[in-house]
Formats: sequence, structure tokens, C-alpha cells
Amino acid sequence: MKTRLSEEIFKMRFIDICGQYQKNKLTCEEAAEILGISISTFYRKRQIYEEDGSDSVFDRRVGRTSPHRAADHEVKFVTQLFAQRYRDFSVKHFYDFAKREHGIKRSYSWVKNKLVETRLVAKSTRGGKHRIRRERKPMAGMMIHQDGSTHRWIPALDYNLDLIVTLDDATSKITSCFLVEEEGTFSSFRGIYETIMAEGLFCTFYTDRGSHYFYTPEAGGKVDKYQLTQVGRALKQLGIKHIAAYSPQARGRSERMFGTLQARLPKELALHNITTVEDANRYIKESYIPRHNEQFGVKPASDTRAFIPWSSTASLKDVLN
Repeated sequence: MKTRLSEEIFKMRFIDICGQYQKNKLTCEEAAEILGISISTFYRKRQIYEEDGSDSVFDRRVGRTSPHRAADHEVKFVTQLFAQRYRDFSVKHFYDFAKREHGIKRSYSWVKNKLVETRLVAKSTRGGKHRIRRERKPMAGMMIHQDGSTHRWIPALDYNLDLIVTLDDATSKITSCFLVEEEGTFSSFRGIYETIMAEGLFCTFYTDRGSHYFYTPEAGGKVDKYQLTQVGRALKQLGIKHIAAYSPQARGRSERMFGTLQARLPKELALHNITTVEDANRYIKESYIPRHNEQFGVKPASDTRAFIPWSSTASLKDVLN
């Protein structure tokens, strides 16, 4: 059942993205990134799909091996090109030439990683451990953040609550926001569900390493990518990549947003004499969030959306359960 659902979701994503590519709304690189596959894989599957419409393009081999692994000849071409003609160039300088003069389609990070892996260049040690700011994704739906904040959100109550916020990286638009007594699996599922129902399936999910998101063998260490939580298993079925943040700075987008919410939302709830979680959540959904998104949302770099409408025959509630 889970395998069939994953295949159905990939097919749903592929047909939608291929349609946008055919209408010149997406480049080949953008389409491949949204689908989580390599450019060559997208090109091959698109050819099969356009030529005969065969369902063989959606066979079960999808996802069994790393979709980003390049063919050996591609790695060999890039590394030999650098070694034989551009050895004195910096990686960035070489990449600019390779892209312009030799038709390299891979990203700068991919080229750099291959040169490091083959020991043609040394791994850079410049820069801090964490980047304070990261460029936004160019399209809405490419990355969704989810985080919770414990605070005295309803001033009339003498205890704290958790505000669970789900927002889009490209636009800072809040797609789900509500108060609960304690953050956990249920609140995570609710935020994901409300986002998909309102906007569509998204590509990646960026969270902290809370125990409901990830299993972490050693405190403060790296997450276990194979032993999945309920949230992790559901995301895998939906074809959504789960990314763990390793520092507060890495979650800067949501941290700054919570600063704004803490400065505004409690005052508005007090102003309207709201004293219950139920009334607060109604006010947040119907009044506060629309105004917040209008004021603090930003225009994405691309007008094309990476969200895919949910059209599976499976119930989304059954998956997020």
C-alpha cells in the first residue's frame, strides 16, 4: 500500500511538472529539482512520457537508488576537463567556463563536490560552522518550514502554550498556524495537512531535530536517516524530503517570524478579550494570518509554483495518522 501510494504521488508530481515544463514555465533544471531527480533522469523520463505516454516512466525503480548520482562518464568528463585544461583556475572560475564553454548543466555545488571527491581540489575550510542567512528558494512550495514556540500567547491565561507555525521559505507566507498545549506528532501532522490541503504537496520539509521529527542516537548528534519517526514515515510516503536543522541560526527565517508574532499576537488576543484556545485559533486563522501574510509576505523570485495539487485517490488523513 505504501509503495503504491509513493508511486502514485510521484506520477502525480511528474505529470504536473512535465506539463509546466512543456508550457515553458519551468526549465529542465527547475523541474528536476522540484521532483528530486537528476536532470538526466528527468530528460530520459520526459522523452518516454512524451513519445508513448507509457506508464513505464513511473516504474518501481524510481527512488531505489540515489536520483542525483551522475553517470560515470559525466564525472570523468568534468574531472578530466579541470585537470587537463583548467588546473590553475579556482573552482568558481572553472565552473563559469565549463558552463559557458562546455555546456555543463550541473550545479556549482555538484561540480565542486566531484573535484573535492577526486582530490583535484582541497576542501574549503573558510567560513563559520553555520550560515547565518540562506537565500530563499525561488519558488513557493520548494521548501516548507515548521517550528513551534512556547510562550504566554493568551495573556488571560496563566500558563504557556505552543504556537505551531508552518510557512513557505520563498514567500514567508504562513500556511498553517494554531495553538496547542504541547508540540508533538499530532501538531506536526496538522500543520502538514493544512498546508497540503490549502496549497498542495511541497518538495522539502525543514524542521528542528525534535523527537517527533527525528530519531537522534546521541544527544546533539546527527539524526538517524533510516530509523524514521511517524512524521518521517509519512513524509517518505508523500515523497517529501525531510531536512534537519543543526542550529538556531539555520532556522533564522522561522525564528525572526516568531519574534514578530510574540510582539503582536498576544496584544491582539488581549485586545479582543480572547480567553480560550478555541477562540484564539479561530481568530488566528480568520483574522490574524491573512493580515500577517499580506504585510510580511514577500514576492518569490519565480512566479511558477512548486506546489502540486493533491489529487491522489488515497486519503491524506490516512497518511497523516
